Amino acid sequence: MPMPPLVLVHGLWDTPRLFRRLEQQLAGARDPLLIPHLSHRLGATPLLSLAERLGEEIEQRFGRQQPIDVLGFSMGGVIARSWLQLLGGSQRTRRFLSVASPQQGTLTAQGCPRALIEGIADMKVGSALLRRLNADHRALDGVECLSYFTPTDQVVVPGWRAVLPFGPVRPLPVWLHQNVLSAPASLELLRQELLRP
Repeated sequence: MPMPPLVLVHGLWDTPRLFRRLEQQLAGARDPLLIPHLSHRLGATPLLSLAERLGEEIEQRFGRQQPIDVLGFSMGGVIARSWLQLLGGSQRTRRFLSVASPQQGTLTAQGCPRALIEGIADMKVGSALLRRLNADHRALDGVECLSYFTPTDQVVVPGWRAVLPFGPVRPLPVWLHQNVLSAPASLELLRQELLRP
């Protein structure tokens, strides 16, 4: 049985080009791919607004019923999770991979004023969005969820906060956040998971 389409969601200050090496690793085995460009206005756009845009892109490309898999990197993981839990995306999603994503907040966002950069402020430890997501995640009961993190992450601080509060957790063999989607060892682990039936 063929695997469902795969949606890749980039993070802050990234574009779809972020996933170029991962696409090369997959070598067409997970086509069709959707890698939307979610313009975040330097972190000013609230993550729930970006989640709404993500849902619109998915529906435009695959309709309302087609099952999909989703991988979200960094801020993209929180955007994807917001779509899954709060906007009904879980009803059509088979598997969700959260990769180096501040699912439990990051200390690097703590000093960011919400009035100026709402999207970054959504990633603060204890933000209203993260409290809402973590308070009730029953919407994800039917979705296979998996978290990848790097313990020495310098963007999601401390690194162990870059995991969902449920589901399996796996470390990645890289030191830095920006190497997660470029280091061969990390890419190989993600490739293996994405090609798993």
